[in-house]
Amino acid sequence: MTSPLRSIRSRLTIGALAVVAVALIAGSFAAVQVLRATLTESVAAAVQQDVDTISAQLERGPGRVDAIDDDVLVRLQGRGDDHDGERDDDDSGAPGADQVNDEDARALPVLRDDHVQRVEVDGESYLAASEETERGTLTVARPLDGVDEAVSASAALLAVAVPLVLGLVGLVMWVVATRALAPVERLRRQVDAIDATGLDRRVDAARDDELGALAHTMNRMLDRLEQSQITQRRFVSDASHELRSPLATIRQHAELATAHPEASSLPALSRVVLDEGERMQELVEGLLLLARLDEGRDAPTAPTDIDDIALAEVQRLRGMGISVDARGIGPGRVVGSAALLARAARNLVDNAARHAREQVAIRVFEQGDRVLLQVEDDGTGIPVAERERIFDRFVRLDEARARDAGGSGLGLAIVREIALAHGGTVTASDGTSGGALMTLSLPRSAEA
Repeated sequence: MTSPLRSIRSRLTIGALAVVAVALIAGSFAAVQVLRATLTESVAAAVQQDVDTISAQLERGPGRVDAIDDDVLVRLQGRGDDHDGERDDDDSGAPGADQVNDEDARALPVLRDDHVQRVEVDGESYLAASEETERGTLTVARPLDGVDEAVSASAALLAVAVPLVLGLVGLVMWVVATRALAPVERLRRQVDAIDATGLDRRVDAARDDELGALAHTMNRMLDRLEQSQITQRRFVSDASHELRSPLATIRQHAELATAHPEASSLPALSRVVLDEGERMQELVEGLLLLARLDEGRDAPTAPTDIDDIALAEVQRLRGMGISVDARGIGPGRVVGSAALLARAARNLVDNAARHAREQVAIRVFEQGDRVLLQVEDDGTGIPVAERERIFDRFVRLDEARARDAGGSGLGLAIVREIALAHGGTVTASDGTSGGALMTLSLPRSAEA
């Protein structure tokens, strides 16, 4: 079972939360900094405004220095002040006196330029600015505690809001991911319900998105699996039937010899056992060869002369007393397994020999970049509708004939698999004499 933290839904939610969290934290930090800078600039502008206003008051005439707001500190340092921050003996408002609107203002330093600067007075932060007037140096300061309070309140609000927003985003992402992945879960349950005994079932592929495409792909895979299972079952059934036939024959003769020893002879029983054993051996060897070809095992390959293989088959057939026309055998070289190609040629020749009335013709020739091996008989031919099916396993077109005359039903199937393994093809068509013409086409060797 998938771990909750490893599910796609969890990873999507965590990923979205991580992105949103980074964005919110960075945005909150930037917002606090912008707020602080904006409020500080506002206080600085107010300080400069205060300086200009009070300077204008001083220019209109003597009088006491008064601040515009209660929390503003104002200090007018007379020209006779010794700049030590202490009251002189004449701090009475006369020229040279140090005038303040609040005792805390006496701690304001005299700033040597007209820029607004941050100063500390009794442990509190102020923004202050100084300006030279006819009556002395005017210094005005406004506290920054309002700025600090506003920034602290905003930071506290964001500290509460950001987790709430993250929680909401996580919940929304979880719901959205759950709804988006619901079709995947339905698809998984449908596939999980399909077992080896129900490969005819299919998953719902009605959607028009990526999941629909995935469902179509899975249905095509199920089609292939079902067809493979059908083929496998038919193959096992046919193989069992083919093996049962010689075993039944051996058992029948053995039982007959046991029940009526006077009616049977040991040589006759031995011939039956040998013949049927040979049939079983041929069948088993054919099955093993097909299994190896199905697995795609690589056989040793080398330049192979198809004409040499064909000539060897001509000699074999003539040794069996079968008439063979070998006038069409010419040079033809391919790259492949000599043993497998010889097996393919023998199966084609044996098939032709079984169906020929009088003669078998064998031809080898080059055609473009292909080498063709043709085997023709003068029998009854193959119906057009059956020319593809005859290359299937355990297929016989002469079912009414005895099995020993009709072969094992694997010969042409083996030829097709060998041809495919060598990048070739095998086809059936009408021969010039009215019989069947089998053509094995293989890629020509570059060394030819």
